[in-house]
Amino acid sequence: MKKRGILILAGIFLINLAFAQADYAFKVLANKGSNEIKSGDAWQAVKTGDRLKKEDEIKISENSYVALVHANGKPMELKEAKTYKVADLASKVGGSASVVAKYTDFILSSNSAEAKKNRLSATGAVHRGLEDIKVFLPENQYAEIYNSNVIVNWESQKGGGPYVVTIKNMFDEELMKIETPENVVQIDRANAKLANEDALLVEVRSKSDNKSKSEQHLIKKLSIARQESIAKLLGEFGSEIKEETALNKFILAGFYEENKLFIDAITAYEQAIKLAPDVPTYREAYEEFLLRNKLKIQK
Repeated sequence: MKKRGILILAGIFLINLAFAQADYAFKVLANKGSNEIKSGDAWQAVKTGDRLKKEDEIKISENSYVALVHANGKPMELKEAKTYKVADLASKVGGSASVVAKYTDFILSSNSAEAKKNRLSATGAVHRGLEDIKVFLPENQYAEIYNSNVIVNWESQKGGGPYVVTIKNMFDEELMKIETPENVVQIDRANAKLANEDALLVEVRSKSDNKSKSEQHLIKKLSIARQESIAKLLGEFGSEIKEETALNKFILAGFYEENKLFIDAITAYEQAIKLAPDVPTYREAYEEFLLRNKLKIQK
């Protein structure tokens, strides 16, 4: 027992030592504006994926934004125009490790230049016109959803808006219709008309051209066992991403994608963009997500 205790303490020490010896303090996850990093005597433009060391400084320009993730996984947004010492920012971060780092690494690797190159070489650049409405929802095997709110959006090159979104049950019985002039709609599965259904069928049609419509797409609840599993994984985040920020929604999008909950990922991306509509990183990452998961056709 004594030997086992020593081994456990040694393991904890090595984990803490690994964090202490990390060659960076923060990674840049998102960036907007002409922000700069001072490393040594030179200032250079901030880029997504950059690593900041404790001895560095970061300058945020007017009307700009930088999203950082600490080496131990803690997220941080910088919006105030000023120069920050990275050591001061690091001192505000608690010392315990967070699972957030796992998903931020996944986000950065998924959106790297190498990942985009591999996607294009694997799938080719597909050029194909859309005759009807293309809804950005996955195939049936990935139709499960954890959260109640679903954001559905689409492209149309034929009929145009306004649009009518029809929601049916698995017996093809109509439960709800939503009319919208936009290419996006929010569906609340907790709505009394939908709450008792385990699975829904969603179809989008142009009101001005009844022949212009989408395929039916399935949205279904997770099994109880899968719900419990996802809830447990989300619980590991603790309070790290509970605040309603664009960065936290972006991290959640990565979490949902890695767990093959593509519909939840779409909603999280949409929420991130709504919270920070002028930050290009989130829009670009969302577009790349749709393309690499074949939810959207490369034009």
